[in-house]
Amino acid sequence: QVQVVESGGGLVQPGGSLRLSCAASRDIRTIYRMGWYRQAPGEQRELVATSISNGNTMYADSVKGRFTISRDNAKNTVYLQMNSLKPEDTDSYYCNAEIVTGPSAYRGNYWGKGTLVTVSS
Repeated sequence: QVQVVESGGGLVQPGGSLRLSCAASRDIRTIYRMGWYRQAPGEQRELVATSISNGNTMYADSVKGRFTISRDNAKNTVYLQMNSLKPEDTDSYYCNAEIVTGPSAYRGNYWGKGTLVTVSS
Protein backbone atom coordinates (compact mmCIF):
# COMPACT_ATOMS: atom_id res chain seq x y z
CA GLN A 1 0.00 0.00 0.00
CA VAL A 2 1.40 3.36 -1.06
CA GLN A 3 2.09 5.87 1.70
CA VAL A 4 2.22 9.61 1.15
CA VAL A 5 3.53 11.54 4.15
CA GLU A 6 3.88 15.30 4.52
CA SER A 7 6.13 17.21 6.90
CA GLY A 8 7.34 20.74 7.51
CA GLY A 9 4.26 22.65 8.56
CA GLY A 10 4.18 25.00 11.50
CA LEU A 11 3.75 28.55 12.69
CA VAL A 12 5.51 31.37 10.86
CA GLN A 13 5.25 35.15 10.91
CA PRO A 14 3.96 37.06 7.89
CA GLY A 15 6.75 37.51 5.38
CA GLY A 16 8.49 34.38 6.57
CA SER A 17 9.27 31.10 4.82
CA LEU A 18 8.55 27.42 5.26
CA ARG A 19 9.43 24.34 3.26
CA LEU A 20 7.04 21.43 3.08
CA SER A 21 8.15 17.94 2.14
CA CYS A 22 6.16 14.99 0.90
CA ALA A 23 7.57 11.50 0.49
CA ALA A 24 5.85 8.62 -1.26
CA SER A 25 6.85 5.07 -0.45
CA ARG A 26 6.04 1.39 -0.93
CA ASP A 27 5.53 -0.51 -4.13
CA ILE A 28 6.13 2.45 -6.45
CA ARG A 29 6.88 1.88 -10.11
CA THR A 30 6.36 5.36 -11.54
CA ILE A 31 5.20 8.71 -10.17
CA TYR A 32 3.43 10.74 -12.85
CA ARG A 33 2.50 13.72 -10.79
CA MET A 34 3.03 15.08 -7.30
CA GLY A 35 1.52 18.22 -5.98
CA TRP A 36 0.17 20.27 -3.14
CA TYR A 37 -3.36 21.30 -2.29
CA ARG A 38 -4.66 23.32 0.61
CA GLN A 39 -7.93 23.51 2.44
CA ALA A 40 -9.41 25.68 5.14
CA PRO A 41 -12.22 24.41 7.39
CA GLY A 42 -15.51 24.51 5.51
CA GLU A 43 -13.81 25.33 2.24
CA GLN A 44 -13.07 23.30 -0.87
CA ARG A 45 -9.62 21.86 -1.34
CA GLU A 46 -7.70 23.91 -3.90
CA LEU A 47 -4.60 23.32 -5.97
CA VAL A 48 -1.48 25.14 -4.84
CA ALA A 49 1.17 23.67 -7.12
CA THR A 50 1.82 20.51 -9.06
CA SER A 51 4.85 18.90 -10.70
CA ILE A 52 4.43 16.53 -13.64
CA SER A 53 6.93 13.84 -14.63
CA ASN A 54 7.81 15.69 -17.88
CA GLY A 55 9.11 18.57 -15.81
CA ASN A 56 6.15 20.89 -16.19
CA THR A 57 4.84 22.71 -13.15
CA MET A 58 1.63 24.58 -12.43
CA TYR A 59 0.82 27.11 -9.72
CA ALA A 60 -2.28 28.77 -8.38
CA ASP A 61 -2.30 32.47 -9.26
CA SER A 62 -2.33 33.35 -5.57
CA VAL A 63 1.09 31.76 -4.97
CA LYS A 64 2.93 32.50 -8.22
CA GLY A 65 6.25 34.19 -7.55
CA ARG A 66 6.19 33.19 -3.87
CA PHE A 67 6.01 29.39 -3.84
CA THR A 68 8.25 26.94 -5.68
CA ILE A 69 7.59 23.24 -6.18
CA SER A 70 10.46 20.85 -6.79
CA ARG A 71 10.99 17.08 -6.93
CA ASP A 72 13.69 14.62 -6.00
CA ASN A 73 12.77 11.63 -8.14
CA ALA A 74 15.41 9.40 -6.57
CA LYS A 75 13.73 9.91 -3.21
CA ASN A 76 10.12 9.97 -4.50
CA THR A 77 9.80 13.29 -2.74
CA VAL A 78 8.27 16.64 -3.63
CA TYR A 79 8.96 19.92 -1.86
CA LEU A 80 7.08 23.18 -1.60
CA GLN A 81 9.23 26.19 -0.76
CA MET A 82 6.92 28.92 0.51
CA ASN A 83 8.31 32.45 0.75
CA SER A 84 6.72 35.79 1.59
CA LEU A 85 3.98 34.01 3.46
CA LYS A 86 0.74 35.84 4.14
CA PRO A 87 -1.96 35.24 6.77
CA GLU A 88 -4.26 34.09 3.97
CA ASP A 89 -1.86 31.21 3.27
CA THR A 90 -2.95 29.68 6.58
CA ASP A 91 -4.45 26.29 5.75
CA SER A 92 -3.93 22.59 5.99
CA TYR A 93 -1.67 21.54 3.13
CA TYR A 94 -2.13 18.15 1.52
CA CYS A 95 0.21 16.22 -0.74
CA ASN A 96 -1.31 14.41 -3.71
CA ALA A 97 0.43 11.91 -5.94
CA GLU A 98 -0.56 9.98 -9.06
CA ILE A 99 1.41 6.76 -8.87
CA VAL A 100 1.72 3.48 -10.75
CA THR A 101 2.25 0.60 -8.37
CA GLY A 102 2.76 -3.12 -8.19
CA PRO A 103 3.04 -5.93 -10.73
CA SER A 104 -0.37 -5.02 -12.18
CA ALA A 105 0.78 -1.47 -12.91
CA TYR A 106 -2.27 0.01 -11.20
CA ARG A 107 -2.41 3.80 -11.55
CA GLY A 108 -3.91 5.43 -8.49
CA ASN A 109 -4.37 8.80 -6.85
CA TYR A 110 -3.06 9.09 -3.28
CA TRP A 111 -3.38 11.72 -0.56
CA GLY A 112 -1.40 12.46 2.54
CA LYS A 113 -3.06 13.32 5.84
CA GLY A 114 -2.04 16.96 5.67
CA THR A 115 0.18 19.38 7.54
CA LEU A 116 -0.97 22.63 9.08
CA VAL A 117 0.60 25.93 8.08
CA THR A 118 -0.25 28.94 10.23
CA VAL A 119 0.90 32.42 9.24
CA SER A 120 0.40 34.80 12.11
CA SER A 121 2.21 37.44 14.12
